[in-house]
Amino acid sequence: MKYSWNVVRESLRLTPPAVGAFREATTEFTFRGFTIPKGWKIFWTVYSTHKNPDCFPEPERFDPSRFEGSGPAPFTFVPFGGGPKMCPGKEYARLELLVMMHNVVTRFKLEKTISDEKIVYYATPTPVHGLPLRLHPHQQ
Repeated sequence: MKYSWNVVRESLRLTPPAVGAFREATTEFTFRGFTIPKGWKIFWTVYSTHKNPDCFPEPERFDPSRFEGSGPAPFTFVPFGGGPKMCPGKEYARLELLVMMHNVVTRFKLEKTISDEKIVYYATPTPVHGLPLRLHPHQQ
């Protein structure tokens, strides 16, 4: 089950359920030459770490082994946010994803119907044609 959870986490790193959240600056700070006053609303995005090669080497490569051992540094893998405002549905989502993955891989062989489908980036990475799959039931 640990490897399955690593696969789910790597999937969430590449395609998080939310791209970020608004937060309020608790102190004034400077970022890349811009002063952000205390109290301003700022938008925090998961891609600032999920796609950062300093946090995840070769960030575009699917590699579940990133989560073996101690895994990524704190607050670099944040598909559900972090700290006291973390999504309360995180554990429910974890259970749903693992159960769905188990049922699909134990019952079917998956085949992509478009082998080289392109990914476009809007709010989240999205396959151009919706990633159509053909499911072949495993032989009994």
